[in-house]
Parts: sequence; structure tokens; C-alpha cells
Amino acid sequence: MHSSLPFAATAFLLAGSVLSAPQQYSGQSRQRNQTASYTSDIPRHTTSQAPKPTYNPPASTTSPSTTCATPLSLPDQSLFVSLVLARSSVERNNLLSNDDLVFSFDHPCRNSPELGVATGEGGKTVRADHSTFPALVGQGGSITIGFLNPCGFNSPHVHPRAAELNLVVEGRLFTSVTAENGATHRNHTLNKFEMTVFPQGAIHTEFNPDCTPAVFVAAFPDEDPGVGQIAQNYFGLEDEIVVASAGGDLNIDGANIDAFRGRIPANVVVGVESCLKKCGIQKK
Repeated sequence: MHSSLPFAATAFLLAGSVLSAPQQYSGQSRQRNQTASYTSDIPRHTTSQAPKPTYNPPASTTSPSTTCATPLSLPDQSLFVSLVLARSSVERNNLLSNDDLVFSFDHPCRNSPELGVATGEGGKTVRADHSTFPALVGQGGSITIGFLNPCGFNSPHVHPRAAELNLVVEGRLFTSVTAENGATHRNHTLNKFEMTVFPQGAIHTEFNPDCTPAVFVAAFPDEDPGVGQIAQNYFGLEDEIVVASAGGDLNIDGANIDAFRGRIPANVVVGVESCLKKCGIQKK
């Protein structure tokens, strides 16, 4: 009899554990269900969030007007002063309105040199720089877009404070550049979406060799790159200097310098002779 007691005790313990198991599992299940019921009542997003900016598309897609209804005014001088003296980029940014951050290169009222436009018989250039687009103050860059008529060209010039990246976005462009004394002269014919570089201070020009319009974009790593037209500036020097530097009276009669000055066309110029003949354009 004594030998059967351990067996009976073991059997009793095993039976007790088996009988109690369903109650344990059932309790865990109920606990999970209760937890699920509690969490289902909790909103998914419990943290507050700042409202996101919304995009309101324009009501219509009508083409911009080609007539000047309200003339543009020069940027306010006091705004320039405030932008230059701003203590941080954040402060500078907060001085600008939404409209201050948009520059239209084809605005019908943008039609004067003070507003960044140089116009001639061969087309026009429009510049967004420190003086015409105050949002560029402190940004270290500027853009000029050239709209060249058939056979039009941006006459030889320099940018004293910046190199130029010139990208053709419509038509073709013939470019010619001499960086400095002793540097190899370069020229290229650029097709649409091709680009070249003009070093800072280099004499260069852009010419539309075709009978259809051409458009280029010139980017500068300076918000005020400056520009100097070679012919106009050269003949603006004193008469004796012009005569002497051109080889004396054998080449240029000093009495005719004023006539030379008067015949220099305003940039952008229409030319070159071979293109004019090809396109049937009468030289004025």
C-alpha cells in the first residue's frame, strides 16, 4: 500500500493542473478582450498638429495680358536698406511679401533699363538682379534671360563681378569669348538645352544665327554681376585715347569719332551681315 501513495499523489497533482488550465487560459483571453475594448475607445491620433499649408489652384488658366495696364514701380529703397541690414536670413525673409518673391521676365510693364530691360532692334535682355529683384539680396545669385530676334545678338560685353553659365532654351546660339590676354579664343554653336561658360571678366557675345527666335538663360553666382558693353564703353573714352589706341589717324580720323559713337546701335543688336542676307532682313 505504501508504494501506491506516491503514484496516487502524482496522479492527483497532474489531474489538478489539467483541470485548472482552461480557467487560466480563459482568464488571459478575457484580459486580452478587455484590453482590446479599452484601447478601441482611444483615438488613433492623440497629439495636436499644426495645420498644414493648403494649395488653392488658380481659378482659370487664361494667358497673361500683353498690354501694360499698371506700370511697374522701382523697388522701394527703404526695403533694400532693411534687407541689407537684417540681422539674420530669417529676419530678411520675413521682410518680404509673397509678391516680393516672384519676378516675371515677360511682364508687359517691364520695359525700361531701370526695371532690368535692355532693348534693341535685335531683341531684348531682361535681368533679375540685386537692383530689380530685392528678394535676391543676400542670396548670391542672379539670372538674365535673352530674347533674340532672327539674326539678333547680344553685343560683346563683360561681367566684371561674375562668371556666366549660358543655357540655350529655344533655337540656337553662336557664342564667342576671349577670357584675357594670351587666352585661347573660343567659339561654339549651341543647340537647344546646351550650355557653355564665360569666365568672370571675359569679353563674350551671343548671336542668333537663324531666321527664327532664340532664347537663352544666363545664370550668375553673384546678385550684382554687372555688365559693360565693349564698343559703347570703348568709344566713350576720351578722343585722343580712342585715336591712339586704334593706331592713330591712319585708322580713325579724330574728327569722326562722334560719328562712330552715333552709329553704335543699342544692345540688343541686329546683325550679322551673312545672317541678314540669309533671312532677307534689310539692314537699317
